[in-house]
Formats: sequence, structure tokens, C-alpha cells
Amino acid sequence: MASLAIQSEPTVAPSLALYAHWPFCVSKCPYCDFNSHVRASIDQDAWRDALLADLAHEAALLPDHRLGSIFFGGGTPSLMEPATVEAIIAAARTPWPQAEDVEITLEANPNSAEAARFADLARAGVNRISLGLQSFDDQALAFLGRAHSADEGLRALEAAQSAVARVSFDLIYALPGDTEEKWSVSLDRALSLGTEHLSLYQLTIEPGTRFASMVAKHEFEPLDADTSASLFELTQQRTAAAGRPAYEISNHARPGSESRHNLAYWRYQDYAGVGPGAHGRRTGMRTVRHKKPENFLSAVARNGHGLVEEEALTRDQAAHEALVMGLRLSEGIDPGALAERLNVDRLVDDNAVDRLCMLGLLERRGTQIATTEAGRLLLDSILAEIAV
Repeated sequence: MASLAIQSEPTVAPSLALYAHWPFCVSKCPYCDFNSHVRASIDQDAWRDALLADLAHEAALLPDHRLGSIFFGGGTPSLMEPATVEAIIAAARTPWPQAEDVEITLEANPNSAEAARFADLARAGVNRISLGLQSFDDQALAFLGRAHSADEGLRALEAAQSAVARVSFDLIYALPGDTEEKWSVSLDRALSLGTEHLSLYQLTIEPGTRFASMVAKHEFEPLDADTSASLFELTQQRTAAAGRPAYEISNHARPGSESRHNLAYWRYQDYAGVGPGAHGRRTGMRTVRHKKPENFLSAVARNGHGLVEEEALTRDQAAHEALVMGLRLSEGIDPGALAERLNVDRLVDDNAVDRLCMLGLLERRGTQIATTEAGRLLLDSILAEIAV
């Protein structure tokens, strides 16, 4: 009798997120602590070659993955020539087969000159634009150091929506003098503009920024904590009622329209980071690139890549990072499954979880644990309580 051949299930390659950092801006915003730099001129050809070399180095170390997303961040990636964007997208498709629904996001500023490039960027392969509107109010934009007006921002949003199917935009709230009434008007407008994703961030005074110096000199006072908390709660309620609930602390989307790239970070999946200052997580290894653009270029010319640091994460480090990232999500985490994936005995103190559930700060949903709306305001304290 002929034997029957037993066919094994095909192995699905793990998904990979690719982050490409463009470090240049027209000007430095006073609240920004990202790796961004102002330069009088930019050699686009040199930067395209350097980013492609850096990408090739990472690709050689990350075989057998499937490309799920690409994210061009910055800085201001809409200052990149579309040909540079297209070359990076094409290079990423060579080592990694791409998912059918691959998400390719580019962060953009609303300046008219950059908005004029949106159609060309779409032809280069970008299918999602994340637009830094930040406010609908000219006075607030001036305070935030933005180079565009409110009207210019709305025109850029229309251009983005005409160019690609998926558009998100950012707003910053809890500015000095903000009230529930004032922020409610902005929320109404934001929710009426037809995007299925919103990133809504409270103003944070980051060390080393111009705003930090201004606050230290008492040039302005940040909004008080109680009002900020009230605005956060209002944001959660209003976006949920409009069908764009928070799926992460500051990110809101219709179900199915979440940023797949950012979900890869928060779900603790592998991601490759290329470009100045970019971080990555490569199969248990933390990677960091040179931050200063000139140092990055020199490193690529010298070594063929821009790496300044590679560090193998311990199991405890990985477990802590996964816990911190996962509890930012409204879906929460499955501590048992995550502990098994990271090969640690346990991720959380179950007694502490039960105690915080009784206080209404955490909730259990089957094997998942997640923060409640009240708990999201106290995430740092919760993490300190439950981490083992």
C-alpha cells in the first residue's frame, strides 16, 4: 500500500515594520524633543544612498520576514524628494515579501510647498499620510512655533485626502488657557473632517526643549493637572461616541483603521529602524543609529551602516518593555501568552492586578488585562505596582 504523504502547514513569516527617519525640518518647534535638525541645504542624492545602505545592512540581518508596514518619520519626511521615498520603498520590497495590505505612512507638515508633493508621494508608493495640523487656531499655532496657518492646514488635509485613501492628523491640546469648552469646539471640528484616525496629544514639556527653558523662566505656565485630566476624559468620551475610540492612549480610530505600523511597536513585534537616531528591535536586539546627521553619514561611509549601538535585551528587559508598551493599548495584554513568548516565568503580579481591578484601574477580559479609562491616567503608577 502506498504511504500517504503528510503535508505540514506552511510557516507564515513573522511580520516586520520598517521605520525610516528623515532628520530635517524647516524650523525646530519649541515643544519638540525628536531628533530633528535645521540645515541650509540637503544633498538628496547623498541621503538617498546612505539610507539605502543602512537599509541593506538591516535587511541582511532580518531574513525570513514579511513586510507589514513602512513608516517615514522625522523630522519632516515630506521634505524628502518623492524619488527618495520611492527608492526606499522599492529597496524594502527586495529582501522582504510584502503583505497584500502593506501600510506605507509618511508624516507631513501642512505647508503649501509640501502639500503640493502629496500626489507625487502617493505615486511613489505612500498610501497613508499622517499630517501635523496640531491646531485649528492661528494663535495656538503661533505659540507652538508652527510655520503654517489654520487655513493652510485645512487645505493640506484636503490635498492629502485627495492623494491617498488613509489620512490621519495630529492635534495638540491642554495648552495654557485651554478649557473644556474650547477643546470641545476643536474636537467637533476634528471629528467632522472625514478622517478615520486621529492622534490627539496633550502638550508635554520635555526636558531640553525651548518650552522647558520658557517654563523655567516663568514665561508661561503649563495647564494644571486637574484641567488636563478633564480634557483627557472629555477626549476619550467624545471620540468613542463618534466611532473613533482610543485604541492607544493618544490614538483614536474607527475599528480596522488603526495604524498597523504603530501597533507593531505596542504589540512588541520586530521592527527595523534606519536613518539618524532611529531605534529598532531586531530579534531580541535593541539597535540605535547615530543621531547627528553628519555623524550618521560618516558612519555609513565608514561601516556601511549608521549603527552606534547594538544591545542584546535580557529577558527581564524585554518583559518590562512589552508590558509598558502593551498596556498603552485599549486591548491590553495577555500576560501568560506574552510571558511564554518572551520565555519568562511571569510578567505581572496577579495579586496586584486583582487589587487594581477592585479599584477600577484595571480590568480582566478573559486572559487579557487592560487599563480602564481611569487607569490610563495613572499608567506609570500601575506599571510600578504590577511589574515583577
